[in-house]
Amino acid sequence: MRRVGVDVIVVGAGVLGRSVAFELATVEPGLKVVVSGRRGPGASQAAGAMLGVLGEVTAAGLRTRHGLLRLRMAVEAATRWESWRVRVHQQLGKPGARDGYGTGTFMLLNAVSARLDEQSFAAVGEAGRQFGVPVEEIDPAEVPAYRPLDNDRALRALHLPKEAFLDARRWLSILDRALAALPNVTRAPAGELHATAGGYTLHCRATDFTAPIVVVAAGAWSTPLLDALDPDLGVLPVVAAEGTSLTLAAPAPLPAVLRTPNRAYACGLHAVPQADGSWYVGASAAPALTPSTAPTPGALRFLLDAALGQLHHGLTGVALRRLHHGNRPVGLDGHPLLGAVSRPGLWVATGTHRDGLHASPLIAEELAGEILHGRPSRWLQPWRPQRAPITDWRVEDAIEEAAAHHQALAAEARMRPPLTGAWPQTLADAYRHQMATVYAQLPDGYVLPPELAPLGYENGPELIKLVTRHLDRRQGATRP
Repeated sequence: MRRVGVDVIVVGAGVLGRSVAFELATVEPGLKVVVSGRRGPGASQAAGAMLGVLGEVTAAGLRTRHGLLRLRMAVEAATRWESWRVRVHQQLGKPGARDGYGTGTFMLLNAVSARLDEQSFAAVGEAGRQFGVPVEEIDPAEVPAYRPLDNDRALRALHLPKEAFLDARRWLSILDRALAALPNVTRAPAGELHATAGGYTLHCRATDFTAPIVVVAAGAWSTPLLDALDPDLGVLPVVAAEGTSLTLAAPAPLPAVLRTPNRAYACGLHAVPQADGSWYVGASAAPALTPSTAPTPGALRFLLDAALGQLHHGLTGVALRRLHHGNRPVGLDGHPLLGAVSRPGLWVATGTHRDGLHASPLIAEELAGEILHGRPSRWLQPWRPQRAPITDWRVEDAIEEAAAHHQALAAEARMRPPLTGAWPQTLADAYRHQMATVYAQLPDGYVLPPELAPLGYENGPELIKLVTRHLDRRQGATRP
């Protein structure tokens, strides 16, 4: 068995792992960095890569402290993309490499929606005013490459001219080639990570890599890795948000992103231009305690029905180029895990949900600054991995919000209640009762984020066990 000593091991094959490795290796050219990770249904390969400041804004996010912190991070990350792309392209030796980067988003408030969509649509405008990001309301008839069915058409539309996008798969390929051009970076296959007296060992086939520092950026697979290193760390668990998306041949040239506001448990329906002219169409979302390996027929049917009716009915006859499936990592409280933990040399970068690709330059630069120079980052401080679960929500408010998500999902699925009696209100009351039952069973000290509400009734006993174990670990770690 060959044994190789390096300075830093980065575990994770997604955009955060690659970006952190790139930043470390370029800021300190004498640093030896190993990047390890398995290919599979992670978030990055399936991403739509909307580098949006406003696109993910919701009314609930503007009302909560940590929602506003996430929005400020998005604003800051947007300022770093220009220089970040230049650095990566220069390392590649191809400043003009095509990564599908562009700007412009059209947000559609269409007829297949509920009150939740209207609130998010209004919140986008409010956030634009608050943070000085341009937002313009336009006639939906002016939106390019937009051909919905008449009964699915937009009633209102916003133009967000500064919202950026790129081709996620092209960008990952460019990052890979930039890393390959760095003499101090080694790419390694997936291996077993172990804690040792002097640091950490990554066992990969015929080679053991040892290092005093390891960065775990393994997305929705991070929690088992951290538990194997030290089961008593008390790092907030990470769950998955499964997503299905498609790459389709273009029914028409797509000059900008088309999208709806954020919807129930999801990032809204969207189409993103790709570097080769095709359309990326996404995305479904289903919270799960563990990652899944393949899409479901239900997710695919829902996505196709929405895209063909709400975006462009010409998609009906185009070629299906690729089916994507990924697992977005989500902290159990709905927020990311970024920074050092109490075990020396161990760092975490995961749980970013839908923000990982957009925030990757900021996270990579700030995390590398802490690792190399001990420079505390105000951007990472709120998301320390061993924190108590963030609870911006009161239980009663979370119940109402989760019930509103259910109503919105029913509207988008075109569920038509009977037209006799008080069925619409009866169903709304049933959603509220279901959510109240779920939240009443959860341990004190934890409020399930409304966007993860399905975990409560689909995986109730397992969720309670996961939350209880985390709270007990934290309590044990703080005992004298």
